[in-house]
Amino acid sequence: MQPKFRRRRQLAAALALALVVLLIGTCAYVWYQRDVVAVRDYEGEGNGNVVMVRVSPGDSVDSLSEQLVEKDVVGSRRALMSAAERKEPELQAGYYPLQEQMSADKALEWLSSDERRRGVVDIPNGLTLHDVQVVDGDNRKGIFTLVSEQTCQDEQNCVSVEDLQKAAAQTPPEQLEIADWALDKVNARGDDPKRIEGLISPGVHLFDPTSSPEEILKTLLKTSKEQYENTGLLSSAEKVGLSPYDMLVAASLVEREAPEGDFDKVARVILNRLHENQKLEFDSTVNYDLSEVEVATTDEDRRRSTPWNTYAKEGLPETPISSPGLQALHAIENPAEGDWLYFVTVDKDGRTVFNRDFDAHERAIEESRRNGVLDSNR
Repeated sequence: MQPKFRRRRQLAAALALALVVLLIGTCAYVWYQRDVVAVRDYEGEGNGNVVMVRVSPGDSVDSLSEQLVEKDVVGSRRALMSAAERKEPELQAGYYPLQEQMSADKALEWLSSDERRRGVVDIPNGLTLHDVQVVDGDNRKGIFTLVSEQTCQDEQNCVSVEDLQKAAAQTPPEQLEIADWALDKVNARGDDPKRIEGLISPGVHLFDPTSSPEEILKTLLKTSKEQYENTGLLSSAEKVGLSPYDMLVAASLVEREAPEGDFDKVARVILNRLHENQKLEFDSTVNYDLSEVEVATTDEDRRRSTPWNTYAKEGLPETPISSPGLQALHAIENPAEGDWLYFVTVDKDGRTVFNRDFDAHERAIEESRRNGVLDSNR
């Protein structure tokens, strides 16, 4: 049996050794964190694992550093800030598909690339939900396509146009945060994805491209509702004598029919014809449901009975035929003074003639035909 003092000496020696090992380990860890991790910078464009990085309005490289290090996009904050001093990147709000373990230089290059930005869609005035094929022209991308393109984290990982259409058609309108003043009309269209036509406003929208199709549409519709209502839509509707939804429908007609500078006059024509119970007879409402469109329409097209064709139906179309911009909304909210019932663009420079007399309108149509404005290639 060992003497007690000997066992104590052995215990003390073991403790001392353990402390030495701990001290060495601590020093090694501190050195590694300070001299390796704290300044570590990866090489190249990453390891192939995609990471979506959000840049909010007002963000800087410094404010993004924690997110980038935590997601292992860059090796260290110090490497990132050193790269920022060299490159002085300009950041724009959006979502950016980066990769794990990128060099700090490459990460900032991708964060500064407008081509790599996702979750930001710029919707022009007068755009429709679906793509439009122009006769003898190019395909015009619709809102569903533009949104789908902005969800792609890589070439395969996208929210498809079909998924967005399905969400528009099948998600209960209340879950999409459709405005109260549009609910009845949207529900009346059943499972037609066109039921949300016109409810996504023109302009720049920011959304999370990694979320579900339903959440994406909800974001776009919610911000659009706020933008439309901020124009004074609700109070103006009462003054004009239309429901807020029908104001939006009428504004979409102004957007598609009126040349620049005549928005308020076309708005007045719409209201005058509705007041006198005359069909609107707008070619834009005929084109809306066609597979190919052009300015002119054929007799056969105008005879087709659709929810939008104002040659075949009384009153306004059942839904907007495009997303009206603020200028079109302002025109229907503040129409020009006049008794006109007809208008037609008579030359290719956009000159438009307004009349109350039908015979005068017929003469203007003939002038338009002579100038090739109403020729059809179908």
